[in-house]
Amino acid sequence: MRSRYTAFVLRDAPYLLASWHPNTRPAEITFEADQRWLGLKIVSCQQGTLQDSTGVVEFLARYKINGKAHRLRETSRFGRVADCWVYIDGQY
Repeated sequence: MRSRYTAFVLRDAPYLLASWHPNTRPAEITFEADQRWLGLKIVSCQQGTLQDSTGVVEFLARYKINGKAHRLRETSRFGRVADCWVYIDGQY
């Protein structure tokens, strides 16, 4: 989760696509031109240990667009593909 947040901050589309589950991965990622990420707080985690094949992370991310503050709260599902954790989907 933290690595994907960092990839959004750095606008690293190749990393985001590579860390997305192949069944739900978009063809491309576009970024808001004036978006500036301010912080990430992990609210809760369920599963996601070495013994698990799935995990759930609830997070709160803060950002600004054109000087206006926003918050994104999401519960994200992750799964393992070839021993790597990948983002499946999320609910807002």
